[in-house]
Amino acid sequence: MAVIRAQQRPTKVAPDANFTGQVWQDEVIVGTQPSRMRATNVSFSPGARTAWHSHPVGQTLYCISGVGRLQLEGEQVQELRPGDTGVIPPNTRHWHGAASDRLFIHLAMSETSDDGGGTEWFEKVNE
Repeated sequence: MAVIRAQQRPTKVAPDANFTGQVWQDEVIVGTQPSRMRATNVSFSPGARTAWHSHPVGQTLYCISGVGRLQLEGEQVQELRPGDTGVIPPNTRHWHGAASDRLFIHLAMSETSDDGGGTEWFEKVNE
């Protein structure tokens, strides 16, 4: 058994290259072999969001608080509220973030691919 203390994982400011607005990341777990799981609590200020991106094994978003937005490329924007879960298929371009007038916090869960590949980032989302 392991207990990973919160103070061992300081909050990080999300990189401007991959996000619009103020976004903070709190690492929950980075799995060690054989696990490939990665989970992060992500906090978005109103209107903040990710750039377009994809994950080789897909991604699951669990809304903790606030009101969020999730869009798969070519589909309509979906609203996420506390308790909602968004499931993004493997290698699907998408973005997610906060509603324009609300904070949004989600638990983002994904796995690396068999060869260790992770998130692929693309351009920022147009207004």
